[in-house]
Amino acid sequence: MIFIVILYGLFMVQLIFGFSKIKKYAPISFAEPKTTFTIIVPFKNEAALLPQLLDSFSKLNYPKNLFEIIAINDQSTDHSAETYHHWRMANGLIQTTLLNRVKLSKSPKKSAILQAIPIAKYQWIITTDADCIVQPNWLLTFDTYIQNHEVSMVAAPVLTIPQSTFLSHFQYIDMLSLQGTTIGSFGIGEGFMCNGANFAYTKKWFEALNGFEGNTDLASGDDVFLLQKALQNKPQKVGFLNSKTALVQTKSEKSWHNLIQQRIRWGSKSSRYAIPFSKELAVVVLLTNFGFVCSFVGCIFGYYSWQQWLIWLLVKWSFDMVLLLQTSKAIGTKKWIFPIMSSLFYPFFCSYVGFMAVWGRFSWKGVSYSCKT
Repeated sequence: MIFIVILYGLFMVQLIFGFSKIKKYAPISFAEPKTTFTIIVPFKNEAALLPQLLDSFSKLNYPKNLFEIIAINDQSTDHSAETYHHWRMANGLIQTTLLNRVKLSKSPKKSAILQAIPIAKYQWIITTDADCIVQPNWLLTFDTYIQNHEVSMVAAPVLTIPQSTFLSHFQYIDMLSLQGTTIGSFGIGEGFMCNGANFAYTKKWFEALNGFEGNTDLASGDDVFLLQKALQNKPQKVGFLNSKTALVQTKSEKSWHNLIQQRIRWGSKSSRYAIPFSKELAVVVLLTNFGFVCSFVGCIFGYYSWQQWLIWLLVKWSFDMVLLLQTSKAIGTKKWIFPIMSSLFYPFFCSYVGFMAVWGRFSWKGVSYSCKT
């Protein structure tokens, strides 16, 4: 256990150091808009949440002749399509297209992107999700960053919107941790993760990378596998936009079951990661958290002392807190509560999700998938 904790600490030190190298992007003024964007939004039965995203699109501070929206309806059985039509009629100056999804891969989102890109009018593709909210200066921030950096792909932060419950704050802290890991890994030249709810790349480079070729059999991964392809091809062309004004916010899952299913879906991709650092980190994180669960059980039956277990926990918690505080300062939107309770619960949550992501199944949008695929 001591060896695992030391190994975990070494990885965390690298991420903390890496985070400090990705400077917060907060331009004093925005450049004159030049970049053209095609925003791609797939949706399925999101009638309750889609209006929030569409309203945030209406408030974008960006010339309407420089962006378009392509929405893809994935066999919705609610009023999502009608909601989109009504919004489009009320916002006639915004260029929009609504498609019905055609199955082009096992992943609904990959299919949607593959369907939208050939008809995209503009140079940059930027993807988000129907349950999200974008900032008014979202596109302005991307545009200024793109104009000042020679990039063809840009990842950017995503956080949940915390509510008053422990479940919601647990997700917010967990997302902070994931964003911290993402930014830290970019800082040490070992980027491997991003979030498709806030991800941009040029149409030309997507085609040069052969898009999702090689992972169309997976139900998820429209973001990380494309990112890893790009990093293996020309890492200098990939950037991370560490900015609050580029932040996309998404809803928290409403139940532990839904959260676990989501995290299993995310974790199921890790066995196909192409970057060694990502696999090593995933194994160390899983072993560390599973080790804490085992030692906790050992304390109950008298095999370990509670004092020893608490010391290990405090050491791990100290590393975690440094990265969380860095991330919260850079992109955080709320003061987080329940940090100690979340830290105590997280090893059990991570261990279960980690093992299920290898040997279990998950459900997504009403469809069940095997993690062994």
